[in-house]
Amino acid sequence: MFREETSQSKKTLRLNKRITRLKALALKYKRAEITQNALLEISNSASSVTTPAEFYSSLHRTINRLIPADNFFIATLNANTGRIEVPFFQDEKDVHPQEFYPDEDLSDTLFSGLTGYVLKTEQTLICDDETYHRLLQANAITPRGSHCHQWVGTPIKSVDSTIGVLVFQSYDSDTVYDEIEIELMNFISHHISGVIQRLQNQEQLEQAINTRTKELSIAYNKLKQEVYERRRAERLQKSLFEIADLANSNIDNQEFYSEIHRVISHLLPVNNCFISLLNETRDALTFPYFVSQYDLPSPKPRALSDGLTEYILLNNKPKLLNRCDIKRLIESGDLYYEAPELNDTQEINQWIGVPLFIHGQICGALTIYSYSHIQNYQEKDLELLTFVSQHIATAIEKKQSEESLKLSNELLEEKVNERTKALASVNQDLEKEINQRKRIERQLVHDAKHDNLTGLPNRSMFMERLTQAIKHIRRHSLERFAVLFIDMDRFKLLNDTLGHLEGDRFLIETAKRLKQCIRNNDMLARLGGDEFVILLDSISGQQDAEDIAERVLAELSKPYQLANQQFKSSASIGLAMSGQSRSDTSESILRDADTAMYQAKSQGKGCYAIFNHGVNQQQVKNLKLENELKNALIKNELQLSYLPIMALDSEQIIAFEPRLFWHHPSLGKLKQAQLNNIAEHCHMVIELDNYLLEQVNQSFHSMQQQYGNQFQLQVPISSQHLNHKHALRALKNRIKQCRFNISKLTLFFNEKQFVQNTDNHISAFDSLNKLDVKLGIEAYGSAYSAISSLIFLPIQTLKLDPSYVAHLESKQHVKLVKAYFKAAQALGLEVFAAGISDSKQCETLQEIGFTNGQGSALGNVIELEQEKDRVCA
Repeated sequence: MFREETSQSKKTLRLNKRITRLKALALKYKRAEITQNALLEISNSASSVTTPAEFYSSLHRTINRLIPADNFFIATLNANTGRIEVPFFQDEKDVHPQEFYPDEDLSDTLFSGLTGYVLKTEQTLICDDETYHRLLQANAITPRGSHCHQWVGTPIKSVDSTIGVLVFQSYDSDTVYDEIEIELMNFISHHISGVIQRLQNQEQLEQAINTRTKELSIAYNKLKQEVYERRRAERLQKSLFEIADLANSNIDNQEFYSEIHRVISHLLPVNNCFISLLNETRDALTFPYFVSQYDLPSPKPRALSDGLTEYILLNNKPKLLNRCDIKRLIESGDLYYEAPELNDTQEINQWIGVPLFIHGQICGALTIYSYSHIQNYQEKDLELLTFVSQHIATAIEKKQSEESLKLSNELLEEKVNERTKALASVNQDLEKEINQRKRIERQLVHDAKHDNLTGLPNRSMFMERLTQAIKHIRRHSLERFAVLFIDMDRFKLLNDTLGHLEGDRFLIETAKRLKQCIRNNDMLARLGGDEFVILLDSISGQQDAEDIAERVLAELSKPYQLANQQFKSSASIGLAMSGQSRSDTSESILRDADTAMYQAKSQGKGCYAIFNHGVNQQQVKNLKLENELKNALIKNELQLSYLPIMALDSEQIIAFEPRLFWHHPSLGKLKQAQLNNIAEHCHMVIELDNYLLEQVNQSFHSMQQQYGNQFQLQVPISSQHLNHKHALRALKNRIKQCRFNISKLTLFFNEKQFVQNTDNHISAFDSLNKLDVKLGIEAYGSAYSAISSLIFLPIQTLKLDPSYVAHLESKQHVKLVKAYFKAAQALGLEVFAAGISDSKQCETLQEIGFTNGQGSALGNVIELEQEKDRVCA
């Protein structure tokens, strides 16, 4: 009986064990099924979502159905930057780490905590209170976030690295994560690494596409603007050509003015337009042309009064007025006070009036206006019309001259007819007519090959003669000839200051002087503008041509008497010799002479240069000099000097302009201008400027000890710093690193570079102005930029181009300097004069109103000793 019971117990025990194993196996299969379903759901979600945020939200929902995951976040490691990011975060106590630690870097914060510990160890971490305190005592982590009951971090591993961490935590002691949940999370984290990398790559690709799309859009808009500006410039050029053709056309006045109106209409909308001219006594107005969109009658000639046209003539400058401006002028009594019957401006929306000048004197006005609010003119339209008006005035002047000449010819013809009728013999009359026709034919032949202004042979005749000379020396190889290409310096300045009539007188006088320098068998011709060319025929050698070039330079350097004052000029001459090549042609020899002329200009003007086929040797020398400059900058061999800037009345030093110089072992002392030229050729302008700023920074303390704390620094600097955002950022950083008060520093940029790239300067000046550094324009007047362009610049100072001070003996130059000074005063700008070389210039500048300046007459350059072991940053 006992044996039977014992046997029955053993069977029962074995059955219980088998039931336990079956339950464990069923639970294992159940977990496998749950895991499989979870992975399937995650896989389906990964294939359907388009952004990482959607995937992480779906992943969280799936995990939350498997284990308690109300407090859950995902941290990923950016492969490009090496920084931790948190694309998904949900917690019942804490906010996102970025908000929890707003003053800290998110990546550094996570790296110092438990998340960073898992990334470093690449192992799953189950952290309870005991583990947490052990890690704190070992300085392995820094306390982060709120205290929790249990914290679990599972690394997300790729093939060869850990790319993130899955983190879930519980604040409730009833919620405990065991090995089953952790094993499940390890399994899930292993299978989602590929999805995370794919979504990250997709997001990076989309960001790259968006960035590239924006770049292409910006480039397209910029190209579109360039095309618009180019088309606008082409329209303007075409219009100017048409105006010039109209001046020489044989049409009546009404058709002439109608064509002027048509040309202007191509540039801007002009539905209402009229031209008014002063009479010879300048006390009345005539209106040779008037057009209105409402077909109003043309105004009749009238005496000068206080109308809008007279307002423009009185102010002597272009004006853009809207209805409110006109109403305010009428209310203030400036308009239509004396003649209210002339006021027909009630319906006018905008009104533009531009004075017309002939021989520097106002002769009338060009006026356009609009009635519609849809059609609005802007300041750029005023500037455009002002520019075109100069050419219109020239065309009107030529037209009037032609009419006067035509009237004189008609009167002359009448007298000739009267005398012809008095002749007794018909044969004598006929012979006179025949002779007259022959003279006309000879004149026509002469005019076709000669310049109308100077009477010299033109290009066509010169090229024929040059071709004959080439053929001659090919038959007579021992004979030689030379070509001198002459270009007058500063002719554009003469035209702008004294006018085209004085410019024509200058060219005629130049032609007379050149004739005195050559022989009868030589040929002098005018190619056009201020370009002349000489063919020296049958010379013995190059020395003969150089002697003639020296004679021409001496003759043209003598003062000219123009507009009751003296004007000094000079010339640049290019010399080309025959026999340099068997393939020489008239065009190639003239081109060689032209090339040599530009070499002369680059050497400083007022000299001549001989065309040399071995110019490569000079380029080698230039390259050597550029390399020497690079080494000199590295070795800190350039030294610093200071040019004092003084008050003109007391000669008190108010500022210094720092300049570099270099004692070259073979070329001697090279000054700042020469160093700038070398640096420009070898693309080291920015490096040279940085060297200058560093030397100023190092020497400022010693200068302050010697000259006190009141002086300012005026540093000229290249606009290349403004061409790229990286260069501008580097310049701003260098300014911030100055060891003296930045408010004492004024950076000067060249006007020519400003004109070439105005938009870049405006943007960069706004950025630099925020640093409390002052800004200025130097060499002002050298590029003839519009005064209106200064309105858009946050500048405080202008420095006049030295060429204006050098010619203060000219009344026209004095007027121009006064204009610049008053314009700068009106804009609230401080003006400095540069290049003062004598006391008379100083007195003239003070009479104009200048108070400060620099130059050889105001103190010597101060040279500083340089420490040999100092290294330039």
